[in-house]
Amino acid sequence: MTKARALIIAISSFYDRPGENGIALDQRNGVKRDTKRLFRVLSKLGFDVCLRTDITAREIRELYQNERRMPQGDCFISILSSHGEEGVIYDLRGDPVYLRDLYDLLSPESCPALAGVPKLFFIQACRGTDLDEGAMVETDAASPQISAFSHIDSLPRDTAVVFASSEGYAAFQNPIGSVFLQTLCDILSGNEKDLELTQLLTRLNFLVAYKFESRGTYGGYKEMPCYITNLTRELYPFRKRT
Repeated sequence: MTKARALIIAISSFYDRPGENGIALDQRNGVKRDTKRLFRVLSKLGFDVCLRTDITAREIRELYQNERRMPQGDCFISILSSHGEEGVIYDLRGDPVYLRDLYDLLSPESCPALAGVPKLFFIQACRGTDLDEGAMVETDAASPQISAFSHIDSLPRDTAVVFASSEGYAAFQNPIGSVFLQTLCDILSGNEKDLELTQLLTRLNFLVAYKFESRGTYGGYKEMPCYITNLTRELYPFRKRT
């Protein structure tokens, strides 16, 4: 039986070069803790995991293009961790990567191997600069530089996208890892991994929203994950595979 695949892309170090079009971005502490744990947890659940860090926009797109040549299992997981804003994440040079372009690379037309296969994106990146009032803490926001068209309508069929924060709000990253991805790992390491996807994501929302409050420079703020989906059937993506 072909293993389900998981693609993890994380940017922690940013390099701006004179004459380039990218924007200057702060380093992201705690990313290695997130990626190591994600790799370990997903591998234990039976996924074939590919992990890449600190790469360019071109390399990110190539990784998605490569999926059309890879044998696919019953589910595809992609986790993206970087600075961002609505509809955009940034590569290591501060160049934008539009989420709608990544979604399109996994559409049935671009990637027949994933036609009919559920696709789940988990995105640890800011979607704006607002702080939700509802260790030293950083945010994954970049100063707004570009206007990204809505990426919601470009979702390929059978897709769910889970965001670390609500539209317009910052997502927190700290030296011990992001609350969003670390909480996801907590869930996937316990019995709750067996929940149907929407139940699992509701549990993730609850734990981040009610158990987390930022400290340090941005003390007292909250984080509210959210998700969008066009899945039309129940899905149990994290039940351990044999």
